[in-house]
Amino acid sequence: MSIESKGKVAFIGLGVMGYPMAGYLQQKGYQVCVYNRTLSKAEAWAKQHTGRYAATPAEAAAGADLVFICVGNDDDVRSVAYGVDGVLATMQPDSVLIDHTTASAELARELSTACLAQGVGFLDAPVSGGQAGAENGVLTVMLGGEPAAFAKAETAIMSYARCAKLLGPAGSGQLAKMVNQICIAGVVQGLAEALNFAQHAGLDGAAVVEVISQGAAQSWQMQNRYKTMLDGKYDFGFAVDWMRKDLGIALNEARKNGSHLPLTALVDQFYSEVQQLGGGRWDTSSLLARLKK
Repeated sequence: MSIESKGKVAFIGLGVMGYPMAGYLQQKGYQVCVYNRTLSKAEAWAKQHTGRYAATPAEAAAGADLVFICVGNDDDVRSVAYGVDGVLATMQPDSVLIDHTTASAELARELSTACLAQGVGFLDAPVSGGQAGAENGVLTVMLGGEPAAFAKAETAIMSYARCAKLLGPAGSGQLAKMVNQICIAGVVQGLAEALNFAQHAGLDGAAVVEVISQGAAQSWQMQNRYKTMLDGKYDFGFAVDWMRKDLGIALNEARKNGSHLPLTALVDQFYSEVQQLGGGRWDTSSLLARLKK
């Protein structure tokens, strides 16, 4: 299929996730124009992927069929979506705005309303899989929005995903991401305590994991993190600072919907201890470090 037949897209935000995601879109035959707050990163991306870059989000979005956002938080999304330099200033009717930022469900509903007012589709589409998932093009994407908008964007999203599922109206993707992070928090804390126990008991932690990972205790975290945890290496992966942001969103939503998250709240406090150890940029598996302080 030709480049022209796949159309023009814009990608706003070239962090550790957005940079490779935008690259996969270009690789799959889309005409990609990127924007990044630090212009040098956009220039580097354009040179590496033979794409285009713009000086503002509005310029990047002009004429695009799909506009992707992948930034830090609710305020960051608003800063690139609204105003004379925001993407909504130039997005054309029948185009679709896809927000990959892990943000609040409230923001997703707000953006959906703003998009509807000018005939633009909207999808909240947080991802799971971390930096490695983005670099290898195997992310999981949880989506909220209208089926018509998903139908327009699904093929492009699958350029860097192995699973993308529409879960309900606007906000549903963000709510699903909260479920994802709640699960991870509990699993990582359990793994940290288990490895700490094994070491205090005089066991070979790696040998133990080799056995128990073949049974009911197996998890992605165990399979992919036990070696670095045992070695005390955490300078990679999904940062504690980001996890605390995500857990804060989940805990705030829980207060609104009446659900109880006692374990999540406790693990969030444990992550605050890791931050106090200087581990704000460490991988989330660094929960083990607080047990050794």
